[in-house]
Amino acid sequence: MAVKVGINGFGRIGRLVARA
Repeated sequence: MAVKVGINGFGRIGRLVARA
């Protein structure tokens, strides 16, 4: 669920993590 967490808080970093 890295995508959800990224859009919810990280955004830039979350997007990278979601892709990894």
